[in-house]
Amino acid sequence: MKKLLITLLVLGGIVAAAYFYKKSGAPPTVSFYKVERGRMANTLSTNGKVEPSEFVEVHAEASGIVTRLGAKLGDTVAKGQVLAEINQPGQAEDLLAAEARVAQFRAELGTLEGGGKPVDFAEIDGAVARLREQRDAARKNKESLDRLVKANAATKFEADQAGQVITDLDTQIRALDQKRPSLVAKGDVDAARARLRESEAAVALLHARSGQNMVRSPIAGTLYELPVRAGAYLNPGDAVGSVGRMDPVTVKVFVDEPELGRLKLGQSVKITWDALAGKEWTGTVGKLPSSVVAQGSRQVGEVLCSIENASRTLTPGTNVNAFILTQVVEKALTIPKSGVRREGGTGVWLLDPMTNTVVWRAIQTGASDALHVEVTNGLADGDVVAQPNADVTLTKGMRVTPVY
Repeated sequence: MKKLLITLLVLGGIVAAAYFYKKSGAPPTVSFYKVERGRMANTLSTNGKVEPSEFVEVHAEASGIVTRLGAKLGDTVAKGQVLAEINQPGQAEDLLAAEARVAQFRAELGTLEGGGKPVDFAEIDGAVARLREQRDAARKNKESLDRLVKANAATKFEADQAGQVITDLDTQIRALDQKRPSLVAKGDVDAARARLRESEAAVALLHARSGQNMVRSPIAGTLYELPVRAGAYLNPGDAVGSVGRMDPVTVKVFVDEPELGRLKLGQSVKITWDALAGKEWTGTVGKLPSSVVAQGSRQVGEVLCSIENASRTLTPGTNVNAFILTQVVEKALTIPKSGVRREGGTGVWLLDPMTNTVVWRAIQTGASDALHVEVTNGLADGDVVAQPNADVTLTKGMRVTPVY
């Protein structure tokens, strides 16, 4: 029994030794990837900030207290819509006084252009009427004296004296009639017209200043900034708000200097916003940078992209993610990036399916994305490329056990 046990142990040891010997001499297992053709899209990923496509900063033109706001932050406003109303103390009273002066000067000018004041004409008319009554009495007295002279009951001197009274009265009447045109001189009318023009200009100026109290939007758009509140005091030039057009918006995309050469006008752009995960906005590159500026530790070019924003969800100042499609290759020959080696040059380990051995093949690459790279030279359809294996170091002509 003891001998049988020893014999079994020896045989087991021989079998185990034979197994491990065979195992150690087997070709290593290596994963391979078959070259494929597909659409290769090269995307540049970076960040950006949303700006309105067109905007106007609105400022106060007059000083005063904000009595009323005509719109709320985020409202869509029309061109000319009142954004804020400003009250200037004493302005209403000044306007009323100026309008009263205009009315007064118009009345005075009307009087002068009509020849004078009615009271002056009435005074002349009254005086003339009294003189005519006196003349009628004097005429009757003269006629009576003339009859008495014929009857030798009065002297000729008395009749001549009565006639002189009539002559004096006629002279006074003519003098009063001639006074009417001289009541108003041409210079008086000119002066009155000048006073009226001056007073009307003062009213127009006050109306213009009153118009400045109404701060209006110069364009139609969205009120995306509104720093003032009712009750605030404003000086001329103080900011009231900012109005901009929000569809499309402009996204200022910050592209690192080494990547600027990949950009062209019209390239497709995709925008995402971390606050609204899963939502995307699209557009195109509209303007390339003319200079490079510092942004923190980065040197970037500011690329302006026009982005559709029909829902007006993107608002100015929003920080977004930007993806610019810089290159698209249809039916590109692609392999995983992990299969590309840098061993004395750029290349891959290629499987010889007839012998299950690997050979080195130099390649040239083109477009790439996060996982794949285009091979422009060195590989053909159907080639099989080795994937990295930390446990196996490949060498030229090495025999392997391929796993696809």
